[in-house]
Amino acid sequence: MNGKRVTIYDLATELGISASYVSRALNNHPLVSKKIVDLVKKKATDLNYKHNSHAANLRQGSSKTIGVIVPHINQSFFSEAIAGIEEVCFQNNHSLIICQSHESYKRECLAIETLIHQNVDCILISISAETRSSEYLEEIANHGIQLVQFDRYFDTVPSSKAVNNNKEASYKVVKNLVEQGYEQIAFIGGPDHLTVFRDRKEGYLKAIKEAGLIIPYNFIVENALSKEMAIAVATELLNFRQPPDAFFTVSDHQSLGVLQLAESLGIKVPEQLGIFGFANEAFTELIKPTLSSVDQKSKELGKCAANLYFKNIAPSEVATETFQQETINSEIIVRQSSLRRPALIEKPETKERIH
Repeated sequence: MNGKRVTIYDLATELGISASYVSRALNNHPLVSKKIVDLVKKKATDLNYKHNSHAANLRQGSSKTIGVIVPHINQSFFSEAIAGIEEVCFQNNHSLIICQSHESYKRECLAIETLIHQNVDCILISISAETRSSEYLEEIANHGIQLVQFDRYFDTVPSSKAVNNNKEASYKVVKNLVEQGYEQIAFIGGPDHLTVFRDRKEGYLKAIKEAGLIIPYNFIVENALSKEMAIAVATELLNFRQPPDAFFTVSDHQSLGVLQLAESLGIKVPEQLGIFGFANEAFTELIKPTLSSVDQKSKELGKCAANLYFKNIAPSEVATETFQQETINSEIIVRQSSLRRPALIEKPETKERIH
């Protein structure tokens, strides 16, 4: 076949029968004799024919393919979420196409366009930091493709959503920091146009208010999602005459930057400075001191996002206007970076489930 992919039409030509008859033989149609079935399958093996399941699925009105778009594949939070999505796709005999936006709105749009051209049945997305417009998300439905948002999402976009209890998790973190004796707790946040980061800020503010703490307005910084930006923010705040005695950040990469800065300045963690992150990235328990964080159960979150399609959308052969939002409860994990008063906690590392 000159190196070209062998098609069902090539088999038909070699055997001198119609392509439709070859197709029925390959699928063990009851009206095709066993002799012909065996003949066709032998020829298929001889010519290294591979069934084009994508084309077959499209003929049936489905590609049996799911697309997923995340900001970063190499962050363990998102890689674990993808692992959960892939597990559910495998159980449901679907393939998975993975794209990453690198926190870029332009790349996110290109990824969506690619997935639309691939005729995926559903797009699962966690919004990039740069994305402020929801127009392109709303366009997905015009192509007959279902949408599920997870972790980062737009409230205004009609879709099913898999999320964490971010506000409550942040509230619990700050209460824990207060219990450890920290009083000047700074907050380094993310893009405030995304609900997930607004919720984390609201949880922080609620706990600060309940504790009766007075925090300078410039201790609350938004839109500093990268490690480099967090270092710049922390450098400025730690040079104040009355600097923060703790940092709560909305990502572990921000916290890692603060921790590295503290070490370079000779600030002792947690004695002089407490640090608490978010996402429970793999490195948090490998560095010294180990980093306190919020475990968002990312693999479970990914499974939940995929199941929102398979359980609630896929069985209904027509698009539905009924969308669901499911919440995965997080755990706060107290490690060395915020453990100023070990006597208050029974073990060096504790996990507190948030209900």
